[in-house]
Amino acid sequence: MKVVEPEQWQAALKELQVREQELAAVQESVRTARQQLPMVRVDKKYVFRGADGEVSLPDLFEGRRQLIVYHFMFDPSWQQGCKWCSYLVDNIGHLSHLHVRDTTLALVSRAPIEKILPFRERMGWTVPWYSSHDSDFNDDFSATVDKTEQGGASVFLREGDDIYHTYSGFGEAMDMVHTIDNYLDLTPLGRGSSMSWLRHHDGY
Repeated sequence: MKVVEPEQWQAALKELQVREQELAAVQESVRTARQQLPMVRVDKKYVFRGADGEVSLPDLFEGRRQLIVYHFMFDPSWQQGCKWCSYLVDNIGHLSHLHVRDTTLALVSRAPIEKILPFRERMGWTVPWYSSHDSDFNDDFSATVDKTEQGGASVFLREGDDIYHTYSGFGEAMDMVHTIDNYLDLTPLGRGSSMSWLRHHDGY
């Protein structure tokens, strides 16, 4: 990074702002395309386990019309949840802002609920978290592929008694919800190319 005079800096900033506007237009186009995706009715019955016992997929909506499921990587053989997924959950804001928009956010993992709940308490999270252990849910929605976990999100819409799968995204598609990284993108040092520093937040 070089040091320049204020006039040069202002000129460079204006050039960047044009590119930011172009990027915003592309992002808006992608958002629109995502919202216009066709959807698939979910007829299969899934059983999850939560803090209060067994629940169904309709129960996860908590009476709201939309449901976002984050597929939190937590293999049944692991003793704690994925640190990358934990970083993402640390980025979640107050859920009331989703609830007022008729949307519920929940975490789902393959680990048994007996492992999930102590880890959630350790992390200090209150977001609803369910176990899909002994269920096909992860496989059916590509959160587990060839017994390998991948973090991502699946979105569902409820129309009366019918539930529809409207979207799933994994990997780079999840960058938009990593708000800490997006803050770092505003800085000259950025987010960095390596995640070797990443820990569970109680491990720094």
